[in-house]
Amino acid sequence: MAKATSRPTSRSGSASVIPQGAPGDNAVPAVAPFADPGPLGLAAFALTTFVLSFANAGIIPTAGIAVLGLAAFYGGLGQIIAGIWEFANKNTFGATAFCTYGGFWLAFWYLASTGGDKAAGPGGVGIFLIAFGIFTLYMTVAALRTNGALIAVFAFLTLTFLALGFGAAAEAEGLTRLGGWLGIITALLAWYTSFAGVLNSTYKRVVLPVFPRA
Repeated sequence: MAKATSRPTSRSGSASVIPQGAPGDNAVPAVAPFADPGPLGLAAFALTTFVLSFANAGIIPTAGIAVLGLAAFYGGLGQIIAGIWEFANKNTFGATAFCTYGGFWLAFWYLASTGGDKAAGPGGVGIFLIAFGIFTLYMTVAALRTNGALIAVFAFLTLTFLALGFGAAAEAEGLTRLGGWLGIITALLAWYTSFAGVLNSTYKRVVLPVFPRA
């Protein structure tokens, strides 16, 4: 009786993708591609931004303390993991965005938890936020080749960073609160985009549109 041979498995342990036709003796078995890390990165960004924005908008001031753990472990590490995953998937846009915003949240956590924000003063915190606004602005330009959902996320995030940055630098509470409300809108848009990615992937069809442009 012939000895049974096991099918090669993917990195996740499930059966690997086998191409059509009989492979040669020395052929390398096909490996299932990595899953899309985009929904994870967007969800981490959205949730952390949502919580902090309630403090910035003056709705729940103590949310600024509650967000610190999220900033370090979800918005920070979660997005960096998603960004590295995007490098593996050869997605320059996703890798650059997630690693940068993951770094932002880790830097925010460090400043807020060590008192660095107070030592930096209004001008230091302001230029910190404005610099990320500049980065987000040119990522918005790059997003024009992706989809409408991402364009909306990056456009509102640009406005959020600039409002918070100039608000911090000028010690203008009205601008900071505006930045908080813009941040809430940004978080909701990012959650929508993340939800669309999870839902469309799970159902294997378009359930929620993201309005692709490329």
